[in-house]
Amino acid sequence: MIAQDTWRQVDQQIIAASKSALEQAAVYARGSMEHWRVLVYERTEAEFIPWFSSYWTQEWLAVKVSWYAASAEGEADSSAKRLAVYLQEQYREQVLAPVAVEIDPEAIRANATGYYIRQLSQQAQVIAQRHRIPNELMNRRLHGIPAIRLGPPAARDASLYEMVHAEPLNTLPAYAALIDHVDKAASTGAGPSEAVIATVAQRTSEKIEAQFATRGATGAAAAVAGKAAGALISVGVAGIRAIIHEGERPEMEAQIRKSLSAAFDEAWFKSLKHPLSGVMAPVYYLDEEIKGNLVEADLANRAVVLPDLKP
Repeated sequence: MIAQDTWRQVDQQIIAASKSALEQAAVYARGSMEHWRVLVYERTEAEFIPWFSSYWTQEWLAVKVSWYAASAEGEADSSAKRLAVYLQEQYREQVLAPVAVEIDPEAIRANATGYYIRQLSQQAQVIAQRHRIPNELMNRRLHGIPAIRLGPPAARDASLYEMVHAEPLNTLPAYAALIDHVDKAASTGAGPSEAVIATVAQRTSEKIEAQFATRGATGAAAAVAGKAAGALISVGVAGIRAIIHEGERPEMEAQIRKSLSAAFDEAWFKSLKHPLSGVMAPVYYLDEEIKGNLVEADLANRAVVLPDLKP
């Protein structure tokens, strides 16, 4: 028999162990996100900025903006929004997807959660040894502590015991429900590529639309009419514009770099820190659920009841 006072001490130490595991997982997550950010910066500089600032890319974007404007049907900012979608696709293809082969926020999120669970499991064993509690009784206590409560159905719920004994973690239905819960929270805001590209797309669209007035009849009108891109501009006009563009390119790249850097830093910070949708969101959820249940039981002075383990 284990005294109720002993179980209350165990519960308080589990709360402390969860906090410690969370802090360690946060150190891992931040280091991994720093590594991801460096890789994204390097690939943005090497691939996306040169592609975006090239003369022919800018001409192609002008064609797309003119077509977007012609088919907008009065919708405000339609050109900028549709250009943003196109640029987001390009940014994912040229930057985020290649970096994800090595590391990406979703992998960091999963690893941080697994790291937290492993640390908490190890600490639970230490707590049991400290109080000379047999493994069977400690496991039953962990089974009585809710860690995920997203049901119904009951498969979307899991105890702390089920979390620390799931191998691998993603085989647990309640964990899949937790990740879905976090993904839905993230979908309510802008993702990394959307946040990075939106400002650049808006400025690019406005700049291209302003240039239409100086391009005469060879630009927007031909694109709207649906002619082939090669027929939009004469060789002479294209050559002159290409020369002018190369002279303006360093300044353009500096502006793009500044816009991308500011937007990406904001998106990166949100992805790291946001408690509902960031890479640490599952860990924050688990810590709050475990702590909340144990504190509530302590305040209500409820006796610890050891449930039987599920077969």
